Order: sequence, then C-alpha cells, then structure tokens
Amino acid sequence: MEVILLERVAKLGQMGDVVKVKDGFARNFLLKRHKALRATKENREKYDGMKAELEAKNIQAKSEATKVAEKIEGRNVIIVRQASEGGQLYGSVSVRDIMSALDADGVALNRQQVLLDAPIKTIGQHKITIAVHPEVEVHVTATVARSEAEAERINRGEDVNTRQEDQDAAAEAIAAAGEFFDPEARRDDDEEPAAAAEEK
Repeated sequence: MEVILLERVAKLGQMGDVVKVKDGFARNFLLKRHKALRATKENREKYDGMKAELEAKNIQAKSEATKVAEKIEGRNVIIVRQASEGGQLYGSVSVRDIMSALDADGVALNRQQVLLDAPIKTIGQHKITIAVHPEVEVHVTATVARSEAEAERINRGEDVNTRQEDQDAAAEAIAAAGEFFDPEARRDDDEEPAAAAEEK
C-alpha cells in the first residue's frame, strides 16, 4: 500500500514522502496513529492543503521536544533486579520498567517513545534511545543491578559480572602453580623412581 507520511517515521521517510509499505503496517500503525494517509488522489490534494499547517505544528512540537530532550539527555536510571552470579537476570527489564524508572525520576513518556529492540536480560549499563519527537532522539543509561550498592560500583566502571569468577580462576591458577613448583612435591617425584629401582 502507498501512503503519504504526515510526519517523519524512522527508517521509512520524511514528512510528505510517498512510500510503499505492507498493508498490515499501514493499517495497524501508520493510519491508526495518524502518521500517514493513503496515497489516493483526494488525499494528495488534502495533504497539499494542510502541508503548511503540518509543517508549522511540526516545528513547534520539535522545539518543545528539544527543550525536553535537554532535560533527559544523559540521565542514568537504576533498576534493581535479581540475577545469577554470572549476571543473567531472573526475568528481564522491559519498556514498562524503563518508563517507571524514568517516571520516578520526573520524566513522563509513552511506550512508543522508548526505543528498546529487545528486553534487557543482563546486569550492567545499557544505553536506551528515547524518541522525544520523530526528529529528536536522546540517550539515557539504564543501570541494571542486584542492589543500589552494586549499581554504584557499575557506574564507577567496575565489571561486577566477571569479577568474582576472575578472582576464583586466579586463585585456582595460583594454587595450581604453587603445587607445580612446590619443592616438596618435586622430591616426592624423584624418590618414587629411586624406590622403584631398589625394589627391582
């Protein structure tokens, strides 16, 4: 289906572009949310008549969105979740969780503004894109941790997922090296062949 875009749509086109999209996407998203019109002769004429008004509204909305974007840009929200030692979450962090965390921080958004490709399933810092306006995007950081204290450590740059495992591996390596180079162990090894020779 061909549609005329009434606003910029990411990965599709700018306001006024005539684009061909799948029928379901057009009906269920673009037309339903008033982001586009069917590309008929009547609608093209209708768009030409309302183009100036749409552009004026878009400029005003964009300037308001830019002010909001300046307040949001670079924010860091902390989301506390249960997770395994390896940092894998028991469950996941979804768009709703990010919206709740931002809302508690004084930023009200709707679902469509939080651009999250897939739910977050690991401990750590995750960059989230927020589309305040179709032409204004900002980034916030979601720090997912097991506790507030761990979130502070993550924000300082510590790698809490592998830290304990690395320490355990290092301790095992040192113990193994100690056994390998232990002079007592070497003497025992030397005595065994000598004892075996005496028995013959």
